Amino acid sequence: MIRNGLEPWHLLILLVVVLVLFGSRKLPDTARALGKSLRILRSESRALRAEHESPEAGGDPGSARGTG
Repeated sequence: MIRNGLEPWHLLILLVVVLVLFGSRKLPDTARALGKSLRILRSESRALRAEHESPEAGGDPGSARGTG
């Protein structure tokens, strides 16, 4: 079976293939877009986590049921 799944020369071949496919002009734009996407994902996950941990805003929980 496979002992070392990913060796340094595998990464080198992958880098060469990416350079050939995308070219050197598009790589900075692609990296920039990927970075923005990761920042957005990270901020949204933090917001969801904070929303989940904090109690529900809006006052009395009984008033939301319409028991009045």
